[in-house]
Amino acid sequence: MPRVNELGDLEITDPRAMRALAHPVRLTILERLQRHGPAPVAELAAEAGTNPSAAGRHLRQLAQHGLVVESDGNWKAVGTGIHFEPADDDESQAAYRALANQLFLRADELPRRWMTEDEPRLDGEWRRASGLSNARMTMTVEEAAELDEQMEKLLEPYVTRDPSDAPGGARRVRLLRYVMPEAS
Repeated sequence: MPRVNELGDLEITDPRAMRALAHPVRLTILERLQRHGPAPVAELAAEAGTNPSAAGRHLRQLAQHGLVVESDGNWKAVGTGIHFEPADDDESQAAYRALANQLFLRADELPRRWMTEDEPRLDGEWRRASGLSNARMTMTVEEAAELDEQMEKLLEPYVTRDPSDAPGGARRVRLLRYVMPEAS
């Protein structure tokens, strides 16, 4: 079963769990539970564009891998996010790629949707604080891992903060972070 780290992310290393989560309906259901909290099967089915029977099967598959739990007729995500890493074997590498591909496909549309739906409605201060960074650098794998660790530490107080403890004027912010080593 995956453990939940200090950021609230499920740490997934089992290739079977990665493959289970790589299914678009299961990923939609888990993301919905993580974002909005517990919900009954019928609500999750409608959100995922499927019927309650199929949604129930998908939820049981997620539960089998420790990603969701059921309580009093509602389903709940075990963590608030996911972090997944492959082992060196072929099965784990393939499962990692399947899940990473699904996540990249889902995230691909987010900047475009933000530009058309949210950005035009921002006031000047939020517009200046938002933006895009596209940096290219040369680093070792150890340096890339260290940078990722430092980013996690930098984000931790914001990711783990209860929304009720946020200062006035705070709003939800999505930060997309890609580390994409180029092939040699």
